[in-house]
Amino acid sequence: MIKIENFEVMGWEHVIRGMRNPMNSWDKSDSGICKGGDDGIGCENCAVEIPCMHSYDHSWQLGKADHELMMKLAKAGSVHGKFRRMITVYVDITAPLYWWKEFDTYKVGTVANSSSTMHKIAAKEFTWEDFSIEHLTNFGMWNEKEGFGNGDATYAHAKVMGFVISSLNGARERYLDYKSRGSEYAERAKQVWWQMIQLLPSSYNQKRTVMLNYEVLSGIYIYRKNHKLDEWREFCRWIEQLPYNEIITCNAGEEK
Repeated sequence: MIKIENFEVMGWEHVIRGMRNPMNSWDKSDSGICKGGDDGIGCENCAVEIPCMHSYDHSWQLGKADHELMMKLAKAGSVHGKFRRMITVYVDITAPLYWWKEFDTYKVGTVANSSSTMHKIAAKEFTWEDFSIEHLTNFGMWNEKEGFGNGDATYAHAKVMGFVISSLNGARERYLDYKSRGSEYAERAKQVWWQMIQLLPSSYNQKRTVMLNYEVLSGIYIYRKNHKLDEWREFCRWIEQLPYNEIITCNAGEEK
């Protein structure tokens, strides 16, 4: 499971100025206000493949000449397409720890502030919705007379998860109880806290507010768009919805 929300893309005007610095070609820039009156770029210069449908709201739009140069530089690779590093994306992502572990590969050009597992692990009761467990299977090995056995642990994975959640909630209740009793119970509280920290599955969902850029997203798209994890494929589908996403995805043929 992955949830992507509250995204914003910033930096277009600054990027265009910087992109045109090497050739002093600022006068060739055609981005600006679409349908914005005498100072607007007009529909004929708007960088969209379909007829321009922007409302008369003085919104800024990318021009065809600037878009063409962006595509030319982006297709030439990361050295020539370094302008993509300046197109900044802010987004809130909620995803399981096993996905965040892979995401952390992309450290360069990213910043993230996450919800704290260390400080807030006991803030709420653990529920099934806190975990990405949509692929867990359950083969009905449970036997009321015999209780939980090796067969359940081997085949009834969803049942195992149920026991883990129950155990986490049991530790949470004891932790909160010890915390409420004062400093003399601090050591016991910490011992129970360790039970939650070390038992917590990698399917636990964590929310992070992330700062990315179009260059980082290009690298992600190339190597992750056909990944075995659902989360990566869904993330790449989100990339395909970003403004002028072709600037990101144009290098996808470089996948190895």
